[in-house]
Amino acid sequence: MSFVEYGDTIKDGDTAIVFLGHESMFPVKVQHGGVTQTKYGVIRHSTDLIGKKYGSKVTCSKGGWVFILHPTPELWTVNLPHRTQILYSTDISVITMMLELKPGSIVCESGTGSGSLSHALIRTVAPTGHLYTVEFHQQRAEKAKEEFREHGVEHLVTVTNQDVCKNGFGVSGIADAVFLDIPSPWEAIGHAKSALKAEGGRICSFSPCIEQVQRTCLAMEEYGFTEINTLEILLRVYNVRTISLQIPDLGKAAEDNSSAGFDSSNPSNQGSPGTNLQQGTVQFKSGVPLKEMVGHTGYLTFATKSLF
Repeated sequence: MSFVEYGDTIKDGDTAIVFLGHESMFPVKVQHGGVTQTKYGVIRHSTDLIGKKYGSKVTCSKGGWVFILHPTPELWTVNLPHRTQILYSTDISVITMMLELKPGSIVCESGTGSGSLSHALIRTVAPTGHLYTVEFHQQRAEKAKEEFREHGVEHLVTVTNQDVCKNGFGVSGIADAVFLDIPSPWEAIGHAKSALKAEGGRICSFSPCIEQVQRTCLAMEEYGFTEINTLEILLRVYNVRTISLQIPDLGKAAEDNSSAGFDSSNPSNQGSPGTNLQQGTVQFKSGVPLKEMVGHTGYLTFATKSLF
C-alpha cells in the first residue's frame, strides 16, 4: 500500500479507510489478528480485510456493513490524527496549482505539522520529485517520519527537525517551490530564497492574520521577490432541499387556460411530477447556504523569485 501508487488488494500492515458514510469514516492499520469496533459491529482483519480488494463491502458482526477504501491524500486530510491545525483540500488545491508543482518538482516545506499538505505535495511530485519538510517540534517530526514510512512514501520525503527561521531547510539552490506555514514566516524568507533554484521558483506563505501577511510581503520585497499577491479561499457549502410554494392566482384568464389545457380526469395528467393541484402548491429543489459554516481559514501569499 502506498499513498502515491494504487494497490488492488488489502495487505497486512496497510492503512485503510473504513467508510461508514460521507460524514463518518476513519483510518485503521490492518494487522493479522486485529479487530476494529464500529457501530455496526466488529471487523476482523484476518478474515474480513486481508486479501480482499479495496472498495469491498464488508459485513460487520451485527449485520451492518461498511466499505474499505484505499487511502488517498484527500481521505487522509479528513481522517488524520491532529497534532496541529491542518490545511484542508480547499487551500491545498490552490497551493499545488499556484506553486506550479508537477511530477519531478523539488519542494521545501515548513512546518510539517500533521502532514496533511505534505501527503498532497508528495503525491503531486511523485514519482521522481522530492519533498524536504522541516518541523521545529521533535516529537511531531518523529511521528511524521513514522507515518511516511507506514504510508510507503519515505523515499520521496526528507524530514528535518530544526528551526527553519534560524537554520533554513538544509538544502540550497535545488527547490522549485517553497511553502511556509509558521508563526513568523518573514524570518524565513531569506532561507527560502537560498533554497530556491538560481533560475527562479515560487513561494507560498500561509498565515491566519493579516498582520503576518503584511510583514511577510515586506520581507519578500526586501529579498527581491516579484509578483507578490495575497488571496483568501472561502468554501461555501449549499444544502439542497425540497420546498413547496403555492401556485399564484393569475386571474380568470389563467383559469380558462388551465381548464382548456389540463384535464384532471385524464390519467396521464394525474400525479404529474413536481405538482400538487389539490393543495394548490408546486414542489421543486432549492439550494441554500448552511446557516453555520467554516469561513476564514487563512491568507495565502504567493510570490516569484526574481532572476536579477
